[in-house]
Amino acid sequence: MDFRHTMKGRRALSAVAITTGLLLTVAGCGGGGDNASDKGSSSSSTPAKSSSDGSTTQSKAPQSDPPLAEVKGENGLVLTVTSAKRDTGDFVTVEGTVTNNTGTIWVAAEWRGDESELARNGGSIAGASLIDQKGKKKYLILRDTSGRCLCTQFTGGVRAGASAQWFAQFPAPPAGVADVDFQVGGMPPASIQISEGE
Repeated sequence: MDFRHTMKGRRALSAVAITTGLLLTVAGCGGGGDNASDKGSSSSSTPAKSSSDGSTTQSKAPQSDPPLAEVKGENGLVLTVTSAKRDTGDFVTVEGTVTNNTGTIWVAAEWRGDESELARNGGSIAGASLIDQKGKKKYLILRDTSGRCLCTQFTGGVRAGASAQWFAQFPAPPAGVADVDFQVGGMPPASIQISEGE
């Protein structure tokens, strides 16, 4: 009788020990823990790297390229040119942003150009041009067969405090020409450098 009770007791103790061991193993492998300890660390933190001298340096996330140019117009309008690339089709694509700090909605009326053909583009960047000061040439924006510019139209305008992206395409200056001025409306000229497209 004592022998049977002893065996039952040992089996129960073994079962408790195995169960406890399994629970500890699962908890250790789960990586769970309480969430409060994870709040201090960011999932996008950058890993530390060891340099050849044994010291560790923090690697930084890649940063966006600085703009090619930024000009400010009257009433707080800011034009930024972020890229100007020469493409294989013998044209240049210029891109950037416009930020409206005027305090009211901006409709780009003076940016659409003076030509009657460009009036059909509405509020757009159709009146932009590239100016080659050395070659004394001005390159007007490209248009399709119906007279629409190959550029951004600011449909509905740009709200106060908001920014909008834009693009404009021009005939490419000769291969040796990289330094040009981007001009639109009453904004000051923005000196930019054309890079070769891929």
